[in-house]
Amino acid sequence: MEKQILEELKELRVAIVKLAGTTDLPKNKQLSPAVLEKAAKEFQKLNLENDAWVTEHDLYKYFKNAHYGVGKFIRKEFKFTNFFIKGKSHYYNKADIQALAKELKARNVNLKRYMELKADKENFNKKIASALSNKKQSKNSPYLLEEGLSDINTSNPPRPSAEIIKEDLKRLEEEFFEYKLEEYIDIYKGNYAMVKFEYHFSKYLKSEIKSRTKRWCENFNYANNALELLISKKSNFIPIKEEERYQL
Repeated sequence: MEKQILEELKELRVAIVKLAGTTDLPKNKQLSPAVLEKAAKEFQKLNLENDAWVTEHDLYKYFKNAHYGVGKFIRKEFKFTNFFIKGKSHYYNKADIQALAKELKARNVNLKRYMELKADKENFNKKIASALSNKKQSKNSPYLLEEGLSDINTSNPPRPSAEIIKEDLKRLEEEFFEYKLEEYIDIYKGNYAMVKFEYHFSKYLKSEIKSRTKRWCENFNYANNALELLISKKSNFIPIKEEERYQL
C-alpha cells in the first residue's frame, strides 16, 4: 500500500509538470479539452485516494487538544495497526482514525486527558516503587564487606488497620466538599485523583489552591494504594454530595 501511494504521488507530480507547460506550446500541440478533462478526473480520483491517510501532525484534528505523542500512544495503548511508515513519518488510515475518535467520544473519553492520566499513574507508581526500595546498587565492582558484618536486618512495622485508612479517606472526602475541590480535581474510577490543568490560566490560580489540590490528590492516591495493599480493594469515592445524588 505504501509503495503504491508513493508511486502514484510521483506520477501525479510528473503529470502536473507536463500539464503546466502545455499552454506555451503551439495550438496544434496543446492538449485537447477532452484530454485535460480526463486528466482532471484522474487527478481528483488520485487525490481522494491519498486523502485516505492522515499524517502524524494532523491527528490533533480528530482528537481535541491532543497535539503531542498521539500516534505513539494509540499504537501502544489501543494497538492501532492500520498505518505505514515512510522515512520518519507515520501515515494513519483516516477512516480508522475517525472510527477511533468516534468510539472514544461515545465512551466520554478525552484522549488528551487519558494520556495525562496514564502518565500520571505511571509516575505515581514509580514513586511508590522507589519509596518501597531502600537498596541502592553501586556502579563500582567488586565491593568490600567487613568480616564482622552480619545479623543486621529488620521486619515490617505494624500495619494500620483498614479502618484507619478508611477514616483517612472519609476525612479527605469531607475536605473535598468543604473546599469545593471538584472545581479543581478530577476523580477517576472513584479511586484516583488528578489536578485539573489549563496552561493558559494556571499562573493566575492562587498558590494556596494549587498547594491544597496537589496535596489532596497525593494523599488520596496514597491512601487508596495503602488500602489496596491491605484488602486488595480501593475506595469508590463519588465526587457528588449524597443529598445531590438523589436530585440527578
